[in-house]
Amino acid sequence: MLKVIGILLIAAAILWKEVPPLLEKKDKKELVVFSILLTIGVGLSMALGLGKPIPNPLDFLTFVFKPIHDVFVR
Repeated sequence: MLKVIGILLIAAAILWKEVPPLLEKKDKKELVVFSILLTIGVGLSMALGLGKPIPNPLDFLTFVFKPIHDVFVR
C-alpha cells in the first residue's frame, strides 16, 4: 500500500510541475496526450506495486500472428 501512495504522490508532483505551463500556452492536445500517458503509466505502476501480473504485449502479437504463420508454414 505504501508503494501505491508513493506512486500517487509522484504522479501528483508531476502534474503540479507539468500542467500549469500547458494550460498557460493553451496546448489542449498536448495536455490530453500527457494525461492519457500519465494515467496509463500510473495504472501500470500501481498494478506492479500491488504485485499484479502485467500482460506482455508480445503475447498479444503472438496470439494474432501465430495462425497466419501456421497457414504459410503448412
